Amino acid sequence: MQETSTVELAYVPTTADATGALRERVRATPAGRLQSGIILASAIVVLDALVVNFTGPKGPSLRSTVLCLAALALCVGVYVLVPVLQGRQVHRMVALQGEFRAVVDDTGVRLTSRMSETAYRWPMITRHAETDALFVLKTPDKHSVGIVVLPKRGVVEPADAERLRAILDRNATGV
Repeated sequence: MQETSTVELAYVPTTADATGALRERVRATPAGRLQSGIILASAIVVLDALVVNFTGPKGPSLRSTVLCLAALALCVGVYVLVPVLQGRQVHRMVALQGEFRAVVDDTGVRLTSRMSETAYRWPMITRHAETDALFVLKTPDKHSVGIVVLPKRGVVEPADAERLRAILDRNATGV
């Protein structure tokens, strides 16, 4: 007979939770990896242009240098700031609901807040990832349209995090 256990979490969502979950989603989806690759490729092209600017026969051009540095700052800004700005938007939506309570067991995940109650069975969340601060549960589609965020700080005892990890590993694929 398979071991059954239940882990309960209680937490107030933060902007960092939303941002961390979105960063994990970017890392795990084809569209997110493509977006990161395009930003990285753009930064490399800009750096190449900067090198050409400084090593050209006429010497560095102030206009080209400023343009390249601005483009490089834009690339870095998009890579760093977009998940933060999106995380703030997501947090604004969920913050109104106050404290969340989650119950995770071998049947699925149940989330309850002041304004909502949602149950997910395991066929709906077939994949999971772990960050330093979060467990991020994902829908089976390749774009992870739906995610469930479970902050590790929501568990009562450190052993609960280990039990939660075991439940997730039994019922969803780690990515």
